Amino acid sequence: MSILIKKAAKEDMPAVLKLIKELAVYEKEPDAVKISSETLIEEGLGEHPLFNCFVAVVDDTIVGIALTYFVFSTWRGRTLHLEDLIVTESQRGTGVGMALYKRVMQYGKEQGVAQVKWIVLNWNTPAIDFYIKTGAELHKDWYIAAMNNERLNAFLKE
Repeated sequence: MSILIKKAAKEDMPAVLKLIKELAVYEKEPDAVKISSETLIEEGLGEHPLFNCFVAVVDDTIVGIALTYFVFSTWRGRTLHLEDLIVTESQRGTGVGMALYKRVMQYGKEQGVAQVKWIVLNWNTPAIDFYIKTGAELHKDWYIAAMNNERLNAFLKE
């Protein structure tokens, strides 16, 4: 099987969105995705892109994605954040995930980042095992905090 990893283009965004929705179902949040292909195009391929996306192509079909963006760590400096690494269910275990993961790590190195970071759900043992196998360090003593629009609006009303 030949796996091609390439930077996502405008025409790839419907397939990228389909994989994002597949991940939402896998993570037991099937109605959580609120973006569109147009949003992905505008925010990822516009004049000031907010993210970079790699796609994995097998037999002319996009079967995986890795979406990244840069953040700044006050301790380490420039950091590449891996937002999502998604492989369609039928392609898991075929090397697609590893090919995407390696490309993200190479991209981080090319960009001169101090580190690459990401989040993994504590029940997603296949992903946890995969990351540990590659030498990644898991930080189990940190919580992730977030304010969605509803909570943000409620807080700001006070």
